[in-house]
This record gives sequence, C-alpha cells and structure tokens, in this order.
Amino acid sequence: MRMRTFAAVVTGALAVTALTVPAAQADGRYGDTTITKVTVNGGKNVVVGTSGVKKFTVVLTAKDNSGIKDADISLRGPAFGILTTSATTCKSNTCTAKFVVDPKVDLLYGNDRAGTWYVDAWVNAKDGDFIWTEKAKSFKLQRQSKLTANASPEPVKKGKTITVTGKLTRANWETFKYQGYGKQSVKLQFKKKGAKTYKNIKTVKSSSAGALKTTVKATVDGHWRYSFAGTSSTPAVTSAADYLDVK
Repeated sequence: MRMRTFAAVVTGALAVTALTVPAAQADGRYGDTTITKVTVNGGKNVVVGTSGVKKFTVVLTAKDNSGIKDADISLRGPAFGILTTSATTCKSNTCTAKFVVDPKVDLLYGNDRAGTWYVDAWVNAKDGDFIWTEKAKSFKLQRQSKLTANASPEPVKKGKTITVTGKLTRANWETFKYQGYGKQSVKLQFKKKGAKTYKNIKTVKSSSAGALKTTVKATVDGHWRYSFAGTSSTPAVTSAADYLDVK
C-alpha cells in the first residue's frame, strides 16, 4: 500500500511541495521489482524558452516476475520544484510518462529552478510487489540560450584588423524575455573558405550585459562565429557564421 501525503502550493504543474514517504518505503522495495533503465527526453537536456510549452517524456523500464502493472513518476528540482506527469502508460515492462512545461505557468518567477533535476519513481508489479526510488535518474532543466556574431568591416584588406561582436543571452523565466548572460567564456572560431572544420582562435569573456567584442587580423576569406560551451543552467549554443571577404 502506498502511503504518501502531499501539502502543496501549486502554480500550474510545478509546485512547492512537502513529500512524506514512510521510512520503510523511501528508496526501498517489496518483492523482486527492479527499475532497470530511465531515459528523460530521449537522453537530451530539457531546454525551455520564454514562450510556448515544452513537451517531453520519461521512459522507465522495470522488471518483475509477474509483470509491471503501473507506475507513478514525478520530477524534482532546485527551489523545491516538483513537476507531475500529465499521463503515464505502461506496456509490458516499459512505462512512459508525458510531461508539459509552460514557462509562463510552471516556471513563473523560477530562474532558480534551472539546473539538475531528478526522477522519482514508484512502480507496482502485478503481484503486489513494488519499488520506490528517489533520484532514479538525473537530468538538466535549462534556460534556452541564444548567441550572435558579426565580423566587420567587410570586405576588408588582407592584414587589417577586424572586430567580431556578438551577444550571449538566455531565457529569463521572470520577465519572459532574453537577457544578457554575463561573465561567461565564449570561443571565437574561424573556418577558412573551403575548409570543413572550425578552429578556436581565442576566448572572449561576455560583459555583464552579455556583449562580446574582440579584434583579430584578417588574412584569408572565411567564416567567423562564437561558440558557448554551456553551464548547468544554460545549454551550449553556437552562433550563425558570418562570412568575411578578404581583399
């Protein structure tokens, strides 16, 4: 028997929740039920912007000698964030939970909810066995990022100095706008005309407002871009390339 009590102040599906589970059932099981695999969003980070909903699934595989009956799957993250599923279906030994995140409902005033999240799962077998596992899987819920790059002047004479500007921004779940991501290391990259790969030229630190600016010598025609490796709260992003004609 599942014995759980919830006391919640709910904003959409995301809630500040007190979760109580009897000590014998927290991270425990009865019988031979086991969870063998958990995959969130196909193995990719969950990235949410400033508008529109983000839909993703959690796929859980379990086993028991009697077969799997059903599962209760929820997500837990920073700042007491809880996300509950809109629907869970089990077929054979695989259970799929569907989740929907609306930044203007579920993440309102929630920039601090970006980061590492965990899957909590309760799985029931057909013979009454069960398993309850906290932190069955971790994943990142991140604020969508954007990056731009512009090389000028163009065209430019060989050997002259060019300036490459840009801006690194990310979703603000409080204002629902993209704001500058400051004090971040961003790689300036170059690909010579006809080449297949980019090379790192230098590292540029974004300003407090997310602005990027640096100078280099122009020697050959090619493509310039910025590339950001990402952080726990913000995904990696690469700008569109700006082609520069060197005369």
